[in-house]
Amino acid sequence: MNEADSNVDPRSRLVAGESVIFLDPRGREWLRELRPGRRLSLSNGDFHVDDIIGKPEGSTIRTHNGGQLLVLRPSYGRLIPNLPRQAQVIYPRDAGAILLYADIRPGQRVIETGVGPGALTLALLRMLGPAGTLLSIDRRADHVEMARETVRNFHGDAPGWKTMVAEAADALLLQHADRLILDLPDPASVLPAAARALRPGGIVACWVPTTLQLHSLYQAFAGIGCFAASQTFELLQRFWHVTERSVRPDHRMVAHTGFLTVSWRTASEPRKWLPGPGPDTTRFAEGSGETDTDLPSDPETE
Repeated sequence: MNEADSNVDPRSRLVAGESVIFLDPRGREWLRELRPGRRLSLSNGDFHVDDIIGKPEGSTIRTHNGGQLLVLRPSYGRLIPNLPRQAQVIYPRDAGAILLYADIRPGQRVIETGVGPGALTLALLRMLGPAGTLLSIDRRADHVEMARETVRNFHGDAPGWKTMVAEAADALLLQHADRLILDLPDPASVLPAAARALRPGGIVACWVPTTLQLHSLYQAFAGIGCFAASQTFELLQRFWHVTERSVRPDHRMVAHTGFLTVSWRTASEPRKWLPGPGPDTTRFAEGSGETDTDLPSDPETE
């Protein structure tokens, strides 16, 4: 080891088994795991993983045909678009807005419904810290397993995190939370249970892609009667291409992804909200006296 290498902070050195981002001069990116003894083949050439392990993060390597690659540990913003997935992710710009507008803070009790590959789960765990708790609910076991793998690979131990495979409307009836995230096809149908799970002053954040879902959501807010100060917005992010000779917008832009709505749980008692057979036949009832049955068991600890 030469003198320059000996002065490198040990935290910068890449280790076997971790995932890194390879970037080429054209801006292309690849997320790969550093497995010892493996030979990686990317579009601009091949190289041995063993030649990378131990190098400091931010090193530039050369492929067998002279191509250059910059090696970095992935930031959240670069990781999420490169995650292998079977479900749509919440993009980093939307995840950031959820954290800020839902006022997610260390030590809170947070529930997310609709997990997907665990992109938002990562952001929530980072913000909540070791003193916070997170319950992730999804109706599909394969989505929960994807989220578990994402957390194992890119977060590590999360003692305050639990997962549950269940219908959100049923599972929430047993829970208590400071903050609630709804990323579901029909969040309006889950709001009655959300109203019971959230403490007064708690915040619900709902993410939906279409205006029809948004309209249905606001009808549900009005019918339940214990949510207020609602805000809805969308985020548009345009990257720019900046070089010595050119400054212009990128040719491609992921524009609309969804609408984010945040609303506060008031101290008022919720009215009983009974969904009818269609969006135009929603019924509301005061104190129907119905009892809840077939509730899910306690969540499994990861």
